[in-house]
Amino acid sequence: MPLPPHVADLTSIDLLLSVAELGSIGRAGRAHGMSQPAASARIRALERRVGAPLLTRGARGTVLTELGELVASWAAPVVRSAEDLATAIATLHAERVGHVQIAASQTVAEYLLPRWLVTLHTLVPHIVPALSSGNSTVVAEKVLAGTADLGFIESPSVPAALDHRTVATDELVLVVAPDHPWAVTPPSATEIVATALVMREAGSGTRSAYESALAAAGLGQPASPLLEVSSTTAIKSAVGAGIGGAVLSSLAVAPELAAGTLVRVPIPGLTLHRELKAIWPSGRAPSGPAAELLTVAAKTQP
Repeated sequence: MPLPPHVADLTSIDLLLSVAELGSIGRAGRAHGMSQPAASARIRALERRVGAPLLTRGARGTVLTELGELVASWAAPVVRSAEDLATAIATLHAERVGHVQIAASQTVAEYLLPRWLVTLHTLVPHIVPALSSGNSTVVAEKVLAGTADLGFIESPSVPAALDHRTVATDELVLVVAPDHPWAVTPPSATEIVATALVMREAGSGTRSAYESALAAAGLGQPASPLLEVSSTTAIKSAVGAGIGGAVLSSLAVAPELAAGTLVRVPIPGLTLHRELKAIWPSGRAPSGPAAELLTVAAKTQP
């Protein structure tokens, strides 16, 4: 409910407590950044609202009257609570304004995070993000080690010591060069599984998601890689040069598919949808800038 209008403002009450502590309206005023006349005017206004004198001059300086002492005893816990509130609000502001360490898998780092960070900067301009990228295993290790406040991974599994939230969905697609035989005559799923492809390194979320999907569909494990590459850009270059096919994020190959420099090959009976997840240590929900980024990511679907 609204406070009644006769309740004095906290600045005047705090000033009264300072007079009791310092023994002088002038000294109390200086402690509050006021001139003595301004401090005296506030005390007089407070006395009018209370309806009785609160201060008196004595041999030891200005002291509180008996009623003033009573008002001060009521006011002290109120002022302390107000100070606690001010400190809490200042802490909340400090959490929102600062650095945030982010670790992200390559797909998220290259194709989603830039848009999220632009939105974050618009909402909270003073946050300074620091981003490191790696495969999903490396990202999880950084979050567990405390060197990243928030991580983003694309692998289907999440380590037991981490909590997670799905922030986006993605689809993996098999791509080849336009002159590859599969671009003309799509192979069977069995043939695809038996063929060596250009792949990301072990620990990559893309590779893990592909292998898990094949196993779940009863297709077994894929053939050993034709070539292992730790960069999505390098894989696209190798595939475009005709080395072989590769399974990559649809986000990563969208420009090449639109330009016709890569061709999508259907995998019969298999759709490779996956969830992209934010991760953080179990039992310790993200706060401050990390929480701001998590909110932005969850609301901004690709």
